[in-house]
Formats: sequence, C-alpha cells, structure tokens
Amino acid sequence: MRLLLQWTTIIPLLAWAAFFSGFVNHNAIFQFLTSVLLIFSVMSAVHHSEIIAHRVGEPYGTIILAVAVTTIEVSIIISLMVSGGNEANSVARDTVFSATMLILNGIVGLCLFIGGLKFYEQRFSKHSASIGLVSIVAIVILTMVFPSFTTSIKGPYYSNPQLIFVSISCLIIYAVFLLAQTRRHREYFLTKDDSETDNHVKITNTVLVLSLIFLLVSLGIVVLLAKTLSSAIEGIIISYNLPKTLVGIIIAAVILLPEGIAAIIAARNNKLQTSLNLALGSALASIGLTIPCVAIVSIVFDLKVILGLDIKSIILLGLSVFTVMLSLASGRTNIVYGVVLLVNLFAFIFLVIFP
Repeated sequence: MRLLLQWTTIIPLLAWAAFFSGFVNHNAIFQFLTSVLLIFSVMSAVHHSEIIAHRVGEPYGTIILAVAVTTIEVSIIISLMVSGGNEANSVARDTVFSATMLILNGIVGLCLFIGGLKFYEQRFSKHSASIGLVSIVAIVILTMVFPSFTTSIKGPYYSNPQLIFVSISCLIIYAVFLLAQTRRHREYFLTKDDSETDNHVKITNTVLVLSLIFLLVSLGIVVLLAKTLSSAIEGIIISYNLPKTLVGIIIAAVILLPEGIAAIIAARNNKLQTSLNLALGSALASIGLTIPCVAIVSIVFDLKVILGLDIKSIILLGLSVFTVMLSLASGRTNIVYGVVLLVNLFAFIFLVIFP
C-alpha cells in the first residue's frame, strides 16, 4: 500500500490520464506541465528499475537500469522515425550521438569532477573500464564513423546488407560485454562494499511485481509524451533559429537525466565503480541496442537512415573517447580529468549552436 501511494506510482498514472484527456495538446502552460510529468515519469521508471535491481544484485542492477533507459530511447527514436518518415532520417544518429557525448563527457565528467572535489582521488577497477571502453570504441566506429566512408550507397548511409552486418556485430559485442560483466569477470565490476547478502533485503515478491508493472507503465507514458512534445520542442528550436540537432540533444538529456543523477550520487558516496558501471554500460546499451532496432525499422519501412557523422563530429567523438580512455587508464581519478571532460561537453554543445 505504501508503494502504491508513492509519487513514483501516482505520477505515471496522472501522466496517462493527462495523455488520454488531451491535456498535452493545449497551450504552452499545459505543455510545460506535461514536460514536468514526462521528466518525473522517467525518474519513476528508473526508481522502479532500481527496486528490481536490489532484488537481483550487482552488477545486474546497473544492467537493468541501463536497459530500461535504452528502451525509452529506442522507443522514442522508432516512434519519431515511423511518424516522421524520411523527414526524421537523422533522428537516430543525432540522438545516439548526443547520448554518447553526454554520457562520456557529461556523466563521466561530472562523476570524476564531483568525486575528485570531495575525495581528491578515487579508485576503481581499470579492467572494467578497459572492457567497457574497448567495446564502446568498436561499436562507435562501426555505427557512426564507417557509414561516412562506405561506397555502396552515396552519402552517410549503410546498405541493407551492411546494416544487418553492423547490427549483428553490435549485438555480439554487447552480449559478450554482458557475459564478462555478469559471469566471467564479474569481480571487476563490483565495489568492496558489494555483498550477496545485501542484495535481497526488504524486497518482497509483491513489491517486485508492482515495480515491474509500474516500470512498464512509466516506460509506456514516457514514449507517448516524448513523441507528443517533440514537435513542440522542435518548433521552439526553429523559432530561435537554432539547429534541429538540438532536438536530439534535448531528448537524450531528458532520457539520461535520472541515470546521470544516480551515477553522481554514487560518486558522492565514494562508489565510483558503480558510477562507471552505469555510464559505460549505458553508452554501450544506447548504441549497441538502438542501432539494431533502427536497422529493423529502416528495412521494414524502407526508410533511408542517416548514421554517418560529419568530420567535425567525428573529431569531437574521437577526442571524447580518447580523453575518457586516458582518464580511466590508471584506475585512479582526480578533478583534472573531470574538468577536461566537461570542457569537451561544452565544446560539443557550443559547436552545435555555433557550427
């Protein structure tokens, strides 16, 4: 009963009621309130995924959180692609690229900065970081760099056989990463405080089932509200003569907000390993699961999906990946690494607004 009366269950139900009542289609004030409902619904989804995660233990908890957030991202991208047709052929690339940049520079940068500010130096398993970064580099190059240089189709596109090959490659890499994280090298991803006995406390079967139900309820309304508000967001951006690429950044930021908060809280509690598990796992899931889903939609609906980045974006992405690799190479961090990554993030946003 206490769970049913919490805001994490009430807000998604209010959001569903607002959606079916046509509340979201009113004036700017109502759209602002709908945006608030959207953000809190995202946070509700993550809250319920965390409850489930406590039952299954680490590192499964961070995996569930990453997959839940990626499910939101994939659903929004696919809904925009299907409804927008070829006019939305770059939304997948823009959102995935934005999510990758926000995770590598924003979430990791803030965690390193806040952790370094409070504890001067934090330690983590460099083996886990290496596994995550190697997987990210391979997937990033396959999905967002190679399409700009292939010659089967003119432009930054993949042909259908290439899309199928890259999708299978992404799934294989992500599956092997999960195997390493959960079984073969699970110890790399655990903190000293993690223990099997702490993972199953106070989570009854009833609470678990309710959390599963409301996780689905929250995910569903997030998809519907984001799709409804995307046109309003795009209209605002166009009215200020800003590039449409900002739509992808805003969508990615909303999706990653609760996960970023969870990672920052872990860093403040001197659990940087948990923060990195969330960040790197989310980056992998964001690309490795989104691109195969986008490929299926593009083939089924015969849509030409732009995946390749331009040279400027490739350089920014390479700078971000290279900086993160150097920052996490030693297994110890400090405030300098965080500041450099945050500067990379500001450079990315600034160059989107002033290309």
